[in-house]
Amino acid sequence: MMMSLGLFVFSIQTAAYQQLRRSSAANWSENRRIGRRAVSQFLGPGKDSIALSGTLLPEFTGGPVNLDRLRTMMNGGKAYTLMDGTGNMMGYWTIRTVNDTRTVFLREGVARKIDFDLTLAHEPDDIVELADLTSADLQIPNLP
Repeated sequence: MMMSLGLFVFSIQTAAYQQLRRSSAANWSENRRIGRRAVSQFLGPGKDSIALSGTLLPEFTGGPVNLDRLRTMMNGGKAYTLMDGTGNMMGYWTIRTVNDTRTVFLREGVARKIDFDLTLAHEPDDIVELADLTSADLQIPNLP
């Protein structure tokens, strides 16, 4: 397991990413003063986002169904717990974008290579509802 977002596990069988880029910011306010340099005041944490990108080779790794699962989660508008592969809980995150580019097609139009990227946004831990996932949310068939 590379990382998990809610019940979605990033791995070679699903959507292994080759690049993780995290961007964090802080909120500051400047107060101007006459004849002096402006003084800054820290207002708290700002935006925090993660961008993941990778390549899927459906014959060997995960395929488009995994990207569809991520889109279903994104369209549900819920925040999910994010945990890295070492067990570090990173808080609650929402999926903001899921993009893919399909190339190297078979005669039937099936892509043999899918480049993908997605962005996640960190949500405030004190006001987020936990996602209430069911098997229908992840399109997992009911087992007998």
